[in-house]
Amino acid sequence: MSACPQALLDHFARDVTTVCHCWRLTRPDGVASGFTDHDLPLTVDGTLFEPQSGFSASEARETLGMAADTVDVEGALSSALIRDEDIAAGLYDGATVETLLVNWREPGDFAVVRRAAIGKITRSDDRFVAELESLASRLDQPNGRSVRRTCDAELGDARCGFDLDRPDFRATGEVEAMDAPDRIVAAGLDGFAAGWFSSGTLTWASGARRGWVERVVDHRLLGAHVILVLQPRVGPPVGAGDVFSVVAGCDKTFATCKAKFANALNFRGFPHLPGNDAAYAYVADGGNFDGGPIVP
Repeated sequence: MSACPQALLDHFARDVTTVCHCWRLTRPDGVASGFTDHDLPLTVDGTLFEPQSGFSASEARETLGMAADTVDVEGALSSALIRDEDIAAGLYDGATVETLLVNWREPGDFAVVRRAAIGKITRSDDRFVAELESLASRLDQPNGRSVRRTCDAELGDARCGFDLDRPDFRATGEVEAMDAPDRIVAAGLDGFAAGWFSSGTLTWASGARRGWVERVVDHRLLGAHVILVLQPRVGPPVGAGDVFSVVAGCDKTFATCKAKFANALNFRGFPHLPGNDAAYAYVADGGNFDGGPIVP
């Protein structure tokens, strides 16, 4: 909780108070919106808080110790600022929510009583319930790296170090048709071998999903047609003529990192570490026991 201004403390001492709750919602992409349980719009700390959303909050609880506290915020999907498709697209996953206690007669008198992150969103009957997790919830999440043979970096990030802007690893395409809800018949990708974009990412540049980033499950060649299979996802439909950009995919194995990207020095896995399969394997005739690496 932030420091409570003296004017607000003096207001609390009165027999009758005029306070309400405001919620400032900031998505990971920086888009911020405000909502209040008051019946009129309020401008507080440079943010406009709208009353039409029907926001309401459950009991908030703060406990001593390291336990992660939660509180639910419920609202209507009818708000123009919160769309069902944006929730389904995951745009609000990990968003931060500030709860403000405001004197609605003097909006400049306010205090931030809680900062939390959205953990889980459930939807039903044109409403949503967002579970707000305290900062202590981060202590309940796995941190650090796992010792495994596959790479734990994302292709093209700072740890990977590979330049995805190279023309042979990036392309622009257009939807010719949709032969299934998650299968695209694409134009503009004829110069790439089958599987080149498997496990890659596709970003929509136009259409109803403009700005969305989706995972490519499979890249196939079917006769003269190029097929991209996307990871199933709820959202607006894809139409013919929608333009997208797509980058090459990586299956996180050392062999792919070495052969496809020539980036073996930056591989963020442990391909030569013997696992349980090697430790418990039976010795058999014809085995290679020269002490060399398991993965070439």
